[in-house]
Amino acid sequence: MRPDSPAYFAAATAIGAVVGFVSGLLGKGGSAVTTPALRVFLDVPRFFALASPLPAALPTTLSASIAYRGRGLVDWTAFTITCAVGIPATIAGSYLSPLVGGHALMLLTAIFVTGLGVSILFHREPEEPGANAEAPRARRTRLALIGVGVGLLAGLLANTGGVLFAPLFIKWDRMETKRALATSLVVSAALALPASVAHAALGHIDWPLVAALAIGGIPSSYLGARVAIGLRSVTLLRIYGIALTAFGLYDLFFTEREALARLLGH
Repeated sequence: MRPDSPAYFAAATAIGAVVGFVSGLLGKGGSAVTTPALRVFLDVPRFFALASPLPAALPTTLSASIAYRGRGLVDWTAFTITCAVGIPATIAGSYLSPLVGGHALMLLTAIFVTGLGVSILFHREPEEPGANAEAPRARRTRLALIGVGVGLLAGLLANTGGVLFAPLFIKWDRMETKRALATSLVVSAALALPASVAHAALGHIDWPLVAALAIGGIPSSYLGARVAIGLRSVTLLRIYGIALTAFGLYDLFFTEREALARLLGH
């Protein structure tokens, strides 16, 4: 399929719509899901497949965030701390990305995401809202570590970090599921901007592809967030754990199977 053909644009728009819905439902930017989809279905070159979903994730995550507006679900303390350290870490990671082996990083991320998904399947919601606020200094340190670690990895892998922010907010910061997803969305939007600028400067972005992804993703991400808001937290948590595990395994055994084979010595 030629990149300048209407069929290619339509297929990219469809990928944007599907990923947008999942992003809104699961509180993530969607770039980590879009990259393997672009590689598998449209054979987009690796660096373009890695970086092009980033600018598309900005309007997509903002669209999903609108669904949470006025519901008081965004944890602004977590947003402020993770962005303050995560944005410079993302920029640093973006400029380091050409120097680091993309295969190895994506493989390790897939393994980590799979492990997080399995752990969330057995996770229980905090019994009391605000249980994570008992030690403010310890919590600030925890959030800063999340911001630096995920921000650096997001820059290296050219994604918004939402695939890691939300589960780490749930597991490590003990956030309630919907609050973690809502907070992850706005953090992902904030991190998408500097990473997009950095990768655009490096020439890694296919702008017609970005347009197609955004056209499909903007309305569907809002719909996904509305569905998430309507679900019971325990149901949403289980859906999230299953989806995260499935995505990690898919990425591990289908898009990174060559790197996995090298790691296992085959």
